[in-house]
Amino acid sequence: MSERKAHIKRTTAETSIEVTLSIDGEGKGAIRTGIGFFDHMLQLFAAHGQFDLDLVCNGDIDVDGHHSVEDIGIALGMAFQEAMGDKRGICRYGSFFLPMDEALAHVALDLSGRPYLVYEGGEMAPMIGEYDTELTEEFLRAFSVHAGITLHVRILYGRNSHHKVEAIFKALAHALRIALSKDPRINGIPSTKGIL
Repeated sequence: MSERKAHIKRTTAETSIEVTLSIDGEGKGAIRTGIGFFDHMLQLFAAHGQFDLDLVCNGDIDVDGHHSVEDIGIALGMAFQEAMGDKRGICRYGSFFLPMDEALAHVALDLSGRPYLVYEGGEMAPMIGEYDTELTEEFLRAFSVHAGITLHVRILYGRNSHHKVEAIFKALAHALRIALSKDPRINGIPSTKGIL
């Protein structure tokens, strides 16, 4: 099996990002975005997905976190798109319910090559630390577009905004791990079209 790895550098007037990703990892790596809560979410994402992820972002967080969070979604999506390769032998679909104390999140996705996001996050506190909770949707949209993923994310219920966002990132990681796993019965591309 070929190694499913990627290295992405992306620089704009607003952010400079470097991502190193191994899909078939051990959940290790270092995350430095300048936004503490977002670092924590990406660390959880890597650990629960068993992705080795090193990610550094130098962004204009003196303005706010929007450019950094969205551009990280773009760069991370690009890394997954590259690391997935032709998607030969993968399960393709992944779905996961994740409870986080009183909150319950559901993520369902298709590594279809057709980007689309449905997001139902419900009401959130405006900020968690220095993290603007509106940026969760911006991250997910940027990630799904640049990774080529059809992505449905829903908070079914919950009260604590920290728990809700954390449940989303963990559920996303598990759903991706399922979809990216290899099935020995699938010899080719898991699509009747012959391409994803």
